[in-house]
This record gives sequence, C-alpha cells and structure tokens, in this order.
Amino acid sequence: MSDKSIRALKILHAVHPDDFKTYPTALIRERFLIDKLVEAERINCVYTLYDRMIIGAANPVHESVALDNYVNLKAQYFLERREMGIINVAGQGEVIADGQTYALNKFDCLYLGKGVKQISFSSNNAIQPAVFYILSAPAHALYPTTLMLHAEAAKLHTGDATTANRRMINKYIHADGIKSCQLVMGLTILEQGSVWNTMPPHTHERRMEAYFYFDLPAGQKIFHFMGQGDETRHITVNNFEAVVSPPWSIHSGSGTANYGFIWGMAGENLDYTDMDMIAIEDIR
Repeated sequence: MSDKSIRALKILHAVHPDDFKTYPTALIRERFLIDKLVEAERINCVYTLYDRMIIGAANPVHESVALDNYVNLKAQYFLERREMGIINVAGQGEVIADGQTYALNKFDCLYLGKGVKQISFSSNNAIQPAVFYILSAPAHALYPTTLMLHAEAAKLHTGDATTANRRMINKYIHADGIKSCQLVMGLTILEQGSVWNTMPPHTHERRMEAYFYFDLPAGQKIFHFMGQGDETRHITVNNFEAVVSPPWSIHSGSGTANYGFIWGMAGENLDYTDMDMIAIEDIR
C-alpha cells in the first residue's frame, strides 16, 4: 500500500442551525467552503458528515492520476461501499474504470456504481486539461456504470431575464435519468446577463446539497447565500470552489458575472422536485 493510499480525508462536521446563527464570516467559510479543490496533477477530496457525501476534483494535466483509498473509509478500496458521479467541466479527458475507458467532453457525466475498484483520470490535451468534479455517497446496491453525454441530459429552461435568473438545468443522475442508490447530480448554466441561481430559494430536510461553481470569469465573484430562510448569511466564492449546504439551509447565489454550477445531493430520496419553497418576500 502506497503512502498516498493511506492518506486521511479532511472532514467537515455537521453544524446545528442555532449555532450557525452566531458564526462570523471566517467561521462560515471554514465550516462550509471547500477551496483549493482543483489542483494540477492531483485528486483532492473532502469527507462531509452531511449524508457522508465526499466532494472532490481531479485535474490531470500531463499525467494520468489514480483515485487512491483513504484511511477514513475503512474500506478495501474507495467504492467498496460507495457510488460516484463525475462531471467534466473543462477540456476533453478520459476516465478508466476497471479497465474500461470512458471519454468525457465538457459537461459529460459518468456514474460509477458500488464495487468499481480501479479509477483513473487523464486529459487529452495538456494545454486544455480536463477538470473532473466528483461526488460520492454511500451505496447499498449495485447500479451499472453509465456514461451520459451532455446532449442526452434532461433539460429544463427556467427563470426570466427580467429577474436576472434565466438558466438551463441539466439533469444527469436522478430518478428518471442515470440510476443510483441515493446520489442526485446535474448542472445549471446561466445565460449571459443572468446572475441569480436557485431564486426563489428552497430547502429540503431530507437531503443535503453541494454546489460547485465553474466558468466564472477571472476577477469575478459569486455571493453564495446560506442559512434558514428567515435569517440568511452569505460568503463569497471563486471559480472551482464548492459550498456544502446542510438540509436546513437555503443554497442560492448571485454572481458579478454569469457562470455555471454543479448541484449534487444525497439523502433520503431521489425526487428532484422534493423542495420546501421559500417565497422571496419571506427571505430575511
């Protein structure tokens, strides 16, 4: 076993909503923001205690990078008791899973089921390397490895230009798409001139959620809003950074330019529409 294979994952612990109300900005960032996720020639992962979701990214440039095991998992290999969703948000690349090669262009999605032992990532062009965003949740049953191209994803146009939230939602891993145990995953692309995501906001006590922001122009910021609907907080987020949202928290944002983000959930159900809506006039 290599030194890499026995590394420990950073752990983000769960937070009570009453405690969250007392947090200053720096502590919110420490407990919920995942930065420095995308790093050349590495795979970086963080273990959260929200439905035990693992959030990670692989950024191979010149060389292939392999997903190692971690001591926290107490498993023989990473997906011994887990499933995984992978979405490429940059240049063309490949994922090799147990000897089978899957080509992923930008916005393509690959699902790996429980029991896949060997996983590696590579880029086709070092000048435009791939960035693979990774979500992994515990799995109780085996579902087949499935590749879904961006063109095949279920698409939903929503929002309005007059409220600056016109966007296209792409659904990949969900009840009517790629089958999984509990992982739900897709991405949203905002149209030019639109900056608000997930507005009006919602919560879902039955599932955690994480947002990963990408395609944010250099020098721009996302203002990501969290907290219960009647007492919100915010932090600023950069390109290629993720935010973990507890089941009790809204997850919404506005950027200083348009951008895209990957949303991913794990928890009690696979119902994309399971949302407890909060009216805009009730936001505090």
